Amino acid sequence: MSGRGYAGRMQQSSPRPVPQASNEGWDGHPKGSTGYGRIILGLAFAGVATFAQLYSTQAVLPILASDLKVTAAEAALTISLATVGLAVTVIPWSFLADRIGRVKAMAWGISVATVLGLLVPLATSFPVLLGLRLLEGMALGGIPAIAIAYLNEEVTKAHTALAAGSYVAGTTLGGLAGRLVAGPAGELWGWRAAALAVSVLATLAAVAFLVLVPRAQGFTAAKAPGLRGAARNLGGHVRNIRLLALYIQAFLMMGGFVAVYNYLGFRLSGAPFGLPATVVSLMFLAYLSGTFTSRWAAGLTMRFGRRNVLLAGLALSTAGLALTLAPALPLILAGLVVFTGGFFAAHSIGAGWTGAIASAGRAQAASLYNLAYYLGSSIIGWAGGLLFQSFGWSALAAAVMILACLTAVTVAVVHPREAAQPGEAGAAA
Repeated sequence: MSGRGYAGRMQQSSPRPVPQASNEGWDGHPKGSTGYGRIILGLAFAGVATFAQLYSTQAVLPILASDLKVTAAEAALTISLATVGLAVTVIPWSFLADRIGRVKAMAWGISVATVLGLLVPLATSFPVLLGLRLLEGMALGGIPAIAIAYLNEEVTKAHTALAAGSYVAGTTLGGLAGRLVAGPAGELWGWRAAALAVSVLATLAAVAFLVLVPRAQGFTAAKAPGLRGAARNLGGHVRNIRLLALYIQAFLMMGGFVAVYNYLGFRLSGAPFGLPATVVSLMFLAYLSGTFTSRWAAGLTMRFGRRNVLLAGLALSTAGLALTLAPALPLILAGLVVFTGGFFAAHSIGAGWTGAIASAGRAQAASLYNLAYYLGSSIIGWAGGLLFQSFGWSALAAAVMILACLTAVTVAVVHPREAAQPGEAGAAA
């Protein structure tokens, strides 16, 4: 698939051909307009392509571990290395997007990732598999941070929080679709067939994104700042205590979230439950709660403010995780639904808030959020396996609950209580 060809076709078919180099007088697509609808739908498909591929092995980790004769923590490296690749490239991708445009950068990233994803099932050894997953993650780094910056530039201020919530909802559907496809395919034909099935799904979603997403109208090309300028730009975001609190939230909560989903499958497939891979993959239906809460939480910011809604999401995720300590399968699954819904509610607020706080260098501010987010996924998501293997599920769940409490304290202290601004949820900070 050629990202260049699709990008060119998109620009030719755009209904409003405004030069990318100028955003003078541009207020953004309002909710309900054709442009707004194409942005939301296109980025939803981008979320499917990105997150179906990023976590394509998660539903079949026990099968992969058994087939390749590796431990649970080693099998989880297929997730961690992909997220490491994404984490280390989100900032370079953001600077490239400042030069060539958000749409073109996303088109390049999603196209390269799709090709690499189709090569994953052909891996001849575990090290080769890990290398391909790392490269796949690096290509996918061109989507998450750029998507949020693109939303903040292309959607009216009053609706950016809702648009960000819609994008996050699309990422949950992508993660869910990839896992639901992988689980049954993996049980029937092995993890390679599972990886191939997910890659085909991601390819179709990538094509839909490239066809749908409209040309940017709020983008102004920027000169490369150089190493010193880039460091100054990033340093300014890191020194912003309000942004730093959101980066801490992203690191701790995403790390805990991935650890829960990485190792709960091992718990459910082992004694006393002994569930087959297809049934275990159904636990990812809990993602649907995140699809709902990410949009719902964004709407609640207009009444209660971002801070309060984010803290409520953290409280929900902690309560849900506590339920998974029960020995009864229905309670475990109910807890997973609540935990997932709370996590995505908090994440949708944090991701959208980052772009609203940053008055300049939004792509880099969002990239730092994603850097923290995926470093947490890589480090805590992998380290949770060591805790699980040594002390069991109760220890892992307790550790993630402690992380959620630390996150809540950080956000509550740094972000003071403030009144919501009706009709300006996207701009509220």
